[in-house]
This record gives sequence, structure tokens and C-alpha cells, in this order.
Amino acid sequence: MSSTVRTIPRPTGFVGHLFGLPKYLYHAHLGFLFGHRFLLLVHEGRRSGRRYETPLEVLYYDHTTREAIVAAGWGRRTQWLHNVEAGGARQVWIGREHYEPAWRELDVDEGTRAIEWYENHSGLPKVIVRAVLSRLLGWHYHGSPADRRRAAGQLPLLGFEPKTV
Repeated sequence: MSSTVRTIPRPTGFVGHLFGLPKYLYHAHLGFLFGHRFLLLVHEGRRSGRRYETPLEVLYYDHTTREAIVAAGWGRRTQWLHNVEAGGARQVWIGREHYEPAWRELDVDEGTRAIEWYENHSGLPKVIVRAVLSRLLGWHYHGSPADRRRAAGQLPLLGFEPKTV
């Protein structure tokens, strides 16, 4: 099983601004428009100490625990992932709330279930979900149980929920 994720350039220009739109809406106190579809991860650079804000699509949201599951789309090279792993997760803004997060990495079984849920409930046609996953993963993702498991082993999937004191 390959643990590498294909190198895809980050979006620039209009598409880059479109991907950054959630950040601006959260700052305008309009994050509720996204419900639990997107979150804004506020994190600190592990070397620079700079504050970063990264909008992330939520694959699954648990209304009971308030845990939001997201994927590191660029795999282990994802910079926000390195910052979180180094202790840099400062806040999560989702819906109408924001909190200091506790985080965890999902195991392959949980990740497989999260990907399946997203495929079936995201509101996007499965052909689009599968095309995006194929591009990120670097192999043709068909949506089979074996493909979901392989994807969950390749893409780091993290859960963020409010930190309890």
C-alpha cells in the first residue's frame, strides 16, 4: 500500500480565492452559512510561530461529540498537519462556534467509514467525489470498500473536537 500522495499544485488565482472564501466568511461572523460543511483551523507555525488560518472541508460531523473529521489532502506533506502534530492547533471555528481543539488521527477502520459516509452524504455526485479523490491519491479511486480502505491508509484523517479541561 502506497503512503505517498500525488503532488498537486495548490490552487492559485480565482480558484485559490474561492477555496479561501470560508476564512473571510468566518471573520465576517457568517460561518453559520456553512453549517458543519467547512471549518476554519487556526494553527501556529511549528518553526515560524506565525498564525495561520486554513479552511478545511468536513468529511463527517458528529453532533453528539461535536467532532469534525477532516482529511489532509496533500498527505503527510500537508503543512497544517505538521503544525497540529507539533502542538500548534489553536482554534477551530465551525458553524456558530469556535473552540480550542483536542485532536486525534483516525485509524484506518474509522477513516474508511468516514470516507464512505462522505461519499454517500456530501451532497456531491459520487463521480465528482471519486474524481477529486483520484486526483489527490494518484490512482483511480472507484469507491469500492478496498479503495476506501486504501485511501484511508494513505490520507491522514483527523478529528477535532472541543478540548475538555
